[in-house]
Amino acid sequence: MAARFNASQKRAVPASFLTWQAFFQSHQRGKLDAGLSYPYIELGMTSLATTTAVRGRPREFDPDTALAAALRVFWKQGYEGASMADLTEAMGITKPSLYACFGNKEALFRKALDLYERDKLAYIGTALDAPTARGVAEKLLRGALSTHCGGSDPHGCLGVIALVAGCAEAESIREHVCARRASSEAAMIARFDRARRDGDLPDNVDPKALASCLTTVLQGLSVKFQAGATRQDLENVVDTFLTMWPGR
Repeated sequence: MAARFNASQKRAVPASFLTWQAFFQSHQRGKLDAGLSYPYIELGMTSLATTTAVRGRPREFDPDTALAAALRVFWKQGYEGASMADLTEAMGITKPSLYACFGNKEALFRKALDLYERDKLAYIGTALDAPTARGVAEKLLRGALSTHCGGSDPHGCLGVIALVAGCAEAESIREHVCARRASSEAAMIARFDRARRDGDLPDNVDPKALASCLTTVLQGLSVKFQAGATRQDLENVVDTFLTMWPGR
């Protein structure tokens, strides 16, 4: 029996949005009718998605909850270290359900990274609105400390963890993360350029070099914490860096 979705709760898109691998596997099992239009559950929906298990009655799962579980697995184990078995177990879904709802492992990681940036890196937007360039740097650094060292979350920065992945499979992930970081750094450069024009930074300061320096420290905080540094150790690093800041 094919999976059924409530059209009043979800927006269906054509079957081409499903990964062909998931479609083929499901069709081979005789679970799907090739003549039907199969919906794709979009990221961010809070309604329940119903899938058909290989055996037994259909079961339900919340895509947002499942994605949050996947995020924790990637964050704790890295992209390479997170197996499909680890992911499906943590998410409470079968592999066909994962493919149908989120795509393959790489697509799932990108959605998890979206969630990470939205929920854990919201401080970045606030930081860029600080009235001074030094305020921008301090808010970014303090926000990073809270994210890397905070509460029950896995330690470190998900983006940095993804960047150090070594296998060929992870190359496209590294490129994707690098592109996101380049976008963030471009926003810093623009902010520091404005600060220099406003007299908040000295004329001899290169906004691009300053943004690169700050990004290096931000990434270094994550690496040092994963290597065993305490939060107080990192607070000392932040305080020292800010004493060298070339402006007010």
